[in-house]
Amino acid sequence: MSTAKARSAHAKAILGAELFEKLAHTNVLLVGAGGIGCELLKNIVLTGFGKITLLDLDTIDISNLNRQFLFRKKDVKQSKALVAAQTAAPFNPNVRITPIHDNIKEPQYDVQWFKQFDIVLNALDNLDARRHVNKMCMAAQVPLVESGTAGYLGQVQPLLKERNLTHHIQQDQTECFDCIPKPTPKTFPVCTIRSTPSQPIHCIVWSKSYLMGQLFGEDENESASEELNQAEKDGENAQEIATLRKEAEAFRAVRDALRSPESADAAKLVFEKVFNSDIKNLLSMSDMWKSRAPPTPLEYDAILDGSFEKTRANVNGNATSTPVVASKDGNAVASSSKVPSAQTNGASSGHASANKAALKDQRSLSLKDNLELFISSTNRLAARLRTGNEPTISFDKDDDDTLDFVTAASNLRSYAYGIDGKTRWEVKEMAGNIIPAIATTNAIISGLIVLQALHVLRLKLKSSTTSSTSLPSASPSKSSRGSGTSQALSNLRNVHIQFKPSVPLSTIRLSGPNPECGVCRDVYVVLQCDTTRTTLGEVVKAVVGEAPEDDADMMEEDGPKPGREVAVYESQRVLCDPDWDDNLERTLESLNVTKGKFLSIVDEDGEWSTITLAICDLPPNHPADGPSFILPSSLPKLSKKYKPVKPRAETPPMTGTKRRRSPVVDDDGVIDIEPSPVKKKARTDDNGSGELGKRKMTASEGGPSPNKRRRLGLELEEEGLVILDDANEQVDMQTKETAIKNGVPEDVDVIVIEDD
Repeated sequence: MSTAKARSAHAKAILGAELFEKLAHTNVLLVGAGGIGCELLKNIVLTGFGKITLLDLDTIDISNLNRQFLFRKKDVKQSKALVAAQTAAPFNPNVRITPIHDNIKEPQYDVQWFKQFDIVLNALDNLDARRHVNKMCMAAQVPLVESGTAGYLGQVQPLLKERNLTHHIQQDQTECFDCIPKPTPKTFPVCTIRSTPSQPIHCIVWSKSYLMGQLFGEDENESASEELNQAEKDGENAQEIATLRKEAEAFRAVRDALRSPESADAAKLVFEKVFNSDIKNLLSMSDMWKSRAPPTPLEYDAILDGSFEKTRANVNGNATSTPVVASKDGNAVASSSKVPSAQTNGASSGHASANKAALKDQRSLSLKDNLELFISSTNRLAARLRTGNEPTISFDKDDDDTLDFVTAASNLRSYAYGIDGKTRWEVKEMAGNIIPAIATTNAIISGLIVLQALHVLRLKLKSSTTSSTSLPSASPSKSSRGSGTSQALSNLRNVHIQFKPSVPLSTIRLSGPNPECGVCRDVYVVLQCDTTRTTLGEVVKAVVGEAPEDDADMMEEDGPKPGREVAVYESQRVLCDPDWDDNLERTLESLNVTKGKFLSIVDEDGEWSTITLAICDLPPNHPADGPSFILPSSLPKLSKKYKPVKPRAETPPMTGTKRRRSPVVDDDGVIDIEPSPVKKKARTDDNGSGELGKRKMTASEGGPSPNKRRRLGLELEEEGLVILDDANEQVDMQTKETAIKNGVPEDVDVIVIEDD
C-alpha cells in the first residue's frame, strides 16, 4: 500500500467512502490560528479536508509557545497564519492550505467571499469578531461551527441557516450566535476610575481607556471648548467652568508637546501633569478624603535620583511618611514593608540589570523601573505620532508600545494611591481581557469541532441526494423523523466540557432560533452595486416598491404592501425614516455605505421582518453603462414579525383539596350552602368534666367578625334574605313576607349559612 493510501485508510474506513471523497473537495474557512486554531488545523489536515483557507491577524508571541505547538521560538513576531500553514502542510500533501494574514472584518471579505466556502470553523478569542463571522455566515447561508474555551471549560456549537429555493424563503435550522444574549463586560463608575481607585483593575482601566485616549486619541478639546462656552452663556457656575477650561488647556499643551518634534521633555510634561498636578488638585477637595486615604503626588526628579519620600495622610489626618531610598543598582526601594510590594520589592537586584533588555512580563517592577518604562514608552508613542502615519493610537495588547505605557502608567497610579502594582504580564492579561488557556482543553474542543463539522457535511450530503432543496429544521416533523437527513441532523449537538469528572462532556440538542433575535431573524439579500453611482433612494424604491394610487383594497396576507413606510439603518446609524428623507438622493459611498457593510430596511410599523442588504461589488463582466446595482430577480418572502404575547392575569386556583358542592334544597325547603372548611376547636365542658363540646367560635377564634356579619346581613337584607344562627331558629311572618316580595320562592323557608 502506498504512503498516500496508508495515510487515508483509517479515515476512509471510519467516515465511509462517500463522505471521505466529499472531504477532498470541501472548501473550509478556518478563522483563527491561536490555541484552538493550531490544534484544529492539524486535525482537519489529517482528516483530509482538501481546501483550507486559514485567516488570522495576529503575530506569534513568545507566550504562545507553551500551547500553540505549530510555532517555534524562531517564529516569534511572524504571522500566525503563514507559519501555521507552512508547518501543517507536510502533514498531508494532498491538502491545499491558503494562509491569509489579515483582519476578517476587512471589506474585501464580504458575503460573496464567504459564499465560496462549504463550512466555516471559528477559533476566535474575541466577541466582536465572533459576532461579525456569525452575521456573515447567516447572510451567506454557510454552516458555522462556533467554539471557545475558558480554562478547563469549553463549548462547541454548530449553527445552520439554509434557504429554501423552492419557496424563496429563508429557514433557520438552529439558533445563531446572537440568539442568546452575551454577558456585557464589567464596567466601573467613572468617579472611581478618575478620582478614587481602590483596586489594580481601576488603575489599569484608567490608563487604557482614559489616559491613552486623552494623550494619543482623537482631539476632543474643540468640542469640549464649545460645550464650556455654551455653559458659560447659560449662566452656569463661572468658577467651575474656569477650572474645567484650565484643565482642558493643560491637556492641550501636553498633547501638542507629544506631537511636536522640538519637544524633548514630552514624557516629563505628561508625568508632571498626570501624577503631580492632577493629584494635588484632587487633594484640594478635602471632603473627598475624610473617610479614605488620600493619594500621594509623585515627583519626577526625586524618583529618578532615588530621594523620593512618600508622604501620606491617614484617615485621622495624621501625616505619615515612607522614605524611598536608592538601592545599589540605583533603583528606588522603600524602607517600609507597608508600601505595595510590586513597586518596591527585590526585583531591583542583580537580576534586573541582567534582564534590562527585557523589562517586562513576569518580573515585578520597582517605582523607578515603572518611571523609566513610562518615559521610554511615551517617547516611542510620541515618535509614532510625529511621523504622521498614525494620527491616533489606541491600546492593543499585542502592541508593545501601548502595553508598556499602560503597564507603567497604571503602576505609577497604583503607587500614588497605595495599591499593589502588577507585572507586565498581569496587566496584559487584565487590560486585554485574556482568559487563561490550557492546551488539553484546546485539543479536546478542536476534536469535537471536527466531529460536528463531519455531521454538518454528512447532513448536506444526504440533503443533496434527496428531493429536498433545503436542510430540515432543528425540530423535524414526525413524518420526516425517519428520513436519513433528519437522522443526520439529530446527530448534531451543542457540546460542553464541564467540571464533572464522572461526566466531563455534556451534550444538548440543537435549539431553534430565538424569534426576537436581531441577526438571524432578518431576511438577507445580496446587493451588488457601484456605490459611487447608486443612491439610497434607488435602493429603497427597488426593495420596497412604489405605493399604488389606490391601495385601500390591498391585503397584506401574502406580504407587505408596496411603498410601505420604512426606516433605513447602517449598523446603528439612521440614514432615513418617514420623517427624514434628506439622504435619499445621496450615493451610498457618500454615506460611507461601502463593500462589506449592511443596509437594514426596517418596517416602520413593526409588522414585517427586516430586510438586510449585504453590499458587494458588481460582477467583473458587468458592462460600464449597465445599471448601477443588481438585486436578485425574486426577493425572499417576508414573514410577519414576532410579537411576544403578554401573559394574561389568571385567577389563582383553589388551594383546598376538598371540592365544593353546589347548593342543595332539602325536603324541608332549606337551601344548604356548604361553608368554607373551618378547623373545629375542642374545649373542655364548662363543668370541668373534661368532655369535648361544641360552641360557636368567636372572631378571635376564626369565626366571622361582627362587622363582617353586619356587612353580609345588609347585603342579604337588600335581597330579602335573613341570616339565621341555625336551622332551628324561627322566622317571623313579617320578615318572610319581605323576602317573598324580593323574589324568594314561597316554598323556601330559610337559607342557612353554617358558621361552624
